[in-house]
Formats: sequence, structure tokens, C-alpha cells
Amino acid sequence: MADYEAVQRGPLRLKGSGAALGAGKRKKKKAKEKGQMLEQIVSSKKQEEEKKRGLDKRTPAQVAYEKMQEKRQMERILKKASKTHKQRVEDFNRHLDTLTEHYDIPKVSWTK
Repeated sequence: MADYEAVQRGPLRLKGSGAALGAGKRKKKKAKEKGQMLEQIVSSKKQEEEKKRGLDKRTPAQVAYEKMQEKRQMERILKKASKTHKQRVEDFNRHLDTLTEHYDIPKVSWTK
């Protein structure tokens, strides 16, 4: 029992904490600061849009090309989203049925 007499009793303390236990708490942001941040975000987005308009040096053909690309992309997405997984599997199985002996392994050796 004499070995355990030197043990410190009570709660453990971290090295850097010292006497200020509440120093690690964060302060809550005020509503005023949030409003200012939202205004800054909105104003920065408006400035970016104005810069894009001013710096847009694409030809009308390039603009039309990009619009058509976006339109085609949207059509592809809508086409893929129109069928369910079950319908796709059924279509694939129908396609495999039309193929001739699609499940056969081709002959590899030419000596036999």
C-alpha cells in the first residue's frame, strides 16, 4: 500500500488549459454578421456575372454550338432516366435472344 500513497487524486488536468477552463468555448456568431456575409456573397456573384458578360469573346457560332451541346446532353439524360432498371434488363435480354449462340465460347486452338 505504501507504493500508492504518492498518487494524485482528483480530476486530470491538461497541460495547456491552466485555470481558464472556459477558454476553449467558441462564441456564437451574431445575426448581423450573417446578414453581411450573405450580402457579400450576392454581390460577388453579381460581379462574376458582369465579368463573364464583359469577357465573353466567343463568336456567335461558338455560343450556338455550346447551347446545342447542352441541349443534346439534356436529351441523353432524359432518355436514360425514362427507363427503369428492370426495363433495361428486359431489353438487354431480348437483344441477347436475337443474337445467334451468344453464350458459346469461341474456338481458340487452330490445331484441333
